Amino acid sequence: MKKKLVDNLKEYLLISAGVELVVLGVYFFKFPNNFSIGGVTGLAILLSSLLGPKISTSTVVFVINMILLVVGYLVIGRSFGNKTAYGSILMSASLSLLEYLFPLKGPLTNEPMLELAFAVLLPAVGAAILFNIGASTGGTDVVAMILKKYSNIDIGRSLFITDLFLTLASFLIFDITTGLLSLLGLLVKSTMVDTIIENLNLHKYLTIICKDPKPISDFILNTLHRSATISDAKGAFSNQEKKIIFAVMNRSQAVQLRRFIKETEPDAFILITNTSEIVGRGFRA
Repeated sequence: MKKKLVDNLKEYLLISAGVELVVLGVYFFKFPNNFSIGGVTGLAILLSSLLGPKISTSTVVFVINMILLVVGYLVIGRSFGNKTAYGSILMSASLSLLEYLFPLKGPLTNEPMLELAFAVLLPAVGAAILFNIGASTGGTDVVAMILKKYSNIDIGRSLFITDLFLTLASFLIFDITTGLLSLLGLLVKSTMVDTIIENLNLHKYLTIICKDPKPISDFILNTLHRSATISDAKGAFSNQEKKIIFAVMNRSQAVQLRRFIKETEPDAFILITNTSEIVGRGFRA
């Protein structure tokens, strides 16, 4: 029970960190420059521009998120998830708080490309952290969950098309420069989130061919606190009996193991592969 409580606390701290990264990128760089890079925040930028200055972008985000939050619980039910609800409420509240504490009258700098970089990078890192633990900031992710429940539509593609339409609308509402920068931001964002998630989950898959697996397997079990699988093999050239050790671990552990093998069995043959999709005990459930 105590371990579960600690794990939940860590998870919600990660959610909070991810949401705040998204909020910082959106409020300080996306809103002031009218970068409509899809999602609820992109829609809020377009709507607040149409509705006039009396209604702030943060308020529009709050209203849309709350509506989608209610719809999510009504349509999807309990499987909607407390993590998504928490992320959605925290994002809306954080944007409103920043608007009260640090009101902005325009962009922070006179460098639109620099602002675009942070408007894409910060939310991309935050979103990657959230997606990696099965959470989100709500918004269009709620729409994705509803579509997934009631149709066979490719969610990733449908959301990209929706974001693309919102981005293209910025050409009509704002100037050509803002529209082009928003389109560039959407294209970069589409690839960046997946790349960041892969790097967060990056592990090393080792295939070790050796004569005596005992010292190596003991080091993996007792020092690195990982497991391994050992199988029999025979060298095609030498025709000698060999053993193959299969193991997966993080990057620092792989460096330690490689150093240990070099010292204890320098003739061992090691194949090291990068992998980010590992399902099983000790990794992803």
